[in-house]
Amino acid sequence: MKNKITALIGTALFCLNMASAQKLKVCVAGLNHDHIYNILNAYKKGQVDIIGIAEPNHELWVKYGKMFNLPDAVFFDDLKAMLRSKKPDAVLGYNAVANHVDIVEVCAPLGIPVMVEKPLAATLAQAKRIEELADKYHIKVLTNYETTWYPSGKWIYDEIAADSIGPIKKMVVHDGHQGPKEIGCSKEFLAWLTDPVLNGAGALNDFGCYGADLMTWLMHGQKPVAITAVTHQYKPDEYPKVDDDATILVEYPGAMGQIEASWNWPFGIKDMEVFGEHGYLHSLNGTDIDIRMRENRRSSLKAQPLPEPINDPLVYLAAVLHGQLPGTDDQASLKYNMIVMQILDAAKRSAKEGKRIVL
Repeated sequence: MKNKITALIGTALFCLNMASAQKLKVCVAGLNHDHIYNILNAYKKGQVDIIGIAEPNHELWVKYGKMFNLPDAVFFDDLKAMLRSKKPDAVLGYNAVANHVDIVEVCAPLGIPVMVEKPLAATLAQAKRIEELADKYHIKVLTNYETTWYPSGKWIYDEIAADSIGPIKKMVVHDGHQGPKEIGCSKEFLAWLTDPVLNGAGALNDFGCYGADLMTWLMHGQKPVAITAVTHQYKPDEYPKVDDDATILVEYPGAMGQIEASWNWPFGIKDMEVFGEHGYLHSLNGTDIDIRMRENRRSSLKAQPLPEPINDPLVYLAAVLHGQLPGTDDQASLKYNMIVMQILDAAKRSAKEGKRIVL
């Protein structure tokens, strides 16, 4: 019995040590992205150590400082100044998409890895600069998408890999909601989200990136042949500077993708349909899946939770930084997100010029 107790205590201590080793010390760049609640809630739960926050807007210092009991000493006006005294495991970007490149400009020469909220950048030129810096200084630059952590997506990916529906023929991805104003996004978030320079577009960038990323993942990093896109501005009074609806056709050899991105739907939706040669898989949300085969056999299921370390952005990031995952050929990887940026760039050109863009 004594040996069993000793073994149990040893196992528990090992698990605690592993958990402690995986807990990251991070700095945050920006507080004007409403996804900031994700990392601040993780901090509140003790899942991550936030050792510095760079944000020029002092009103946001007060807002989030009170809400999450953050000490005054954690706040800085400038990322460069913060990193003179703070040595994080990584810097997490929660600012305007166009400012992601600025984070990498500062962090790359210091050898600090970066994870930003989707998409990687506002323009393809910015993405290329990020890639150049990452390659030169040998740092990881990762992009966080909500859909990366959907068990339904991984289940579909594995089914396709197992050849359960045959080769992919068509993919349809819907991502959107009623609109950022309509769902109550903060004024700071809206200020850049609805700006064509700071966000790179409207719904096309904000939601089109999800479909581009998922398709790149399902196609194992294959580059599309051509892109055709149509955008609309259904609510010019609300969003006068940017598109609020986009349809993007993504052509592959032997397959087609269709991305539907909108700020004009009656409810929020993030789903994905994949048509194979003899079957169809439809993820309705993060867990629920409909299945239909050629013989008209129909079924549905609920995907099981993802295992660590692919179940959570912070757990994933820690695994990549500790060499447990490569972070090179997945939804968060720089390699795949450079293709995402090519798709989005071609989509914007296609919508503007009214023609199919060959890559």
